[in-house]
Amino acid sequence: MSQTDMKVDPARASTLISQLQSVNGRIAAVAKGRAVRLVAVSKLKPANDILALHESPARQLHFGENYAQELAQKAELLPRTIQWHFIGGLQSGRCKDLAKIHNLWCVSSVDNLKKAQLLDKYRGEKIKGDPAATHKLNVHVQVNTSGEESKSGCAPGDDVVSLCRAIVDDCPNLHLLGLMTIGAIARSVATTAGSENEDFRLLREQRDLVVEELGLDRELELSMGMSEDFEGAVLMGSGEVRVGSTIFGQRPAKSEAKIVT
Repeated sequence: MSQTDMKVDPARASTLISQLQSVNGRIAAVAKGRAVRLVAVSKLKPANDILALHESPARQLHFGENYAQELAQKAELLPRTIQWHFIGGLQSGRCKDLAKIHNLWCVSSVDNLKKAQLLDKYRGEKIKGDPAATHKLNVHVQVNTSGEESKSGCAPGDDVVSLCRAIVDDCPNLHLLGLMTIGAIARSVATTAGSENEDFRLLREQRDLVVEELGLDRELELSMGMSEDFEGAVLMGSGEVRVGSTIFGQRPAKSEAKIVT
């Protein structure tokens, strides 16, 4: 199926656009004039929904996916003007396929040197083959701020600093955009616009540590905040929030998800 064959249901599009506008309004209310990137997390949702939000009038650019194969399939079907984010657990075996996606804008879950090196290698091959059309790949280093064994990410401190240093110094085809965390669920649920989340505070401290240790003359962004806690994250300095169910509604089971409806 091509993009031109894909149908967008007007009623569904209207609902999605309304919900996207609501999230954008809530971000603006706490951002105090600061630009905050909204990544619409479209995992397990059909390409039709993404197209509905990417086309006029919504013109949403940034979409996030958790599964590499699903992202690749959607990227083949949808306009290249979409800026894709891979936000799921990153497997070494998927780095090649991801790095070769033309309009993959960012990988937000880099948590060790091997994966960074693989992304750098294969993005370099992509750039060499099409230098005019392919940009460096943005990456976030994922930090395990909650200390949960179930969570991916570098341990705070030396591990974060050393990985960031290696990306900046030794990965010419990657651009270190900043740090990312997925904090403890209990802390996310308890986060309000007026309370500070411990995971967000620690990520901010790690960002400041990396900037100081590497002697960077530029800011690194914070990618933190999801549907349950994005307003609190923005108040604590997040430059990117990842919002899915608040925009797209409840997700189907993975076994029942369809790439196109």
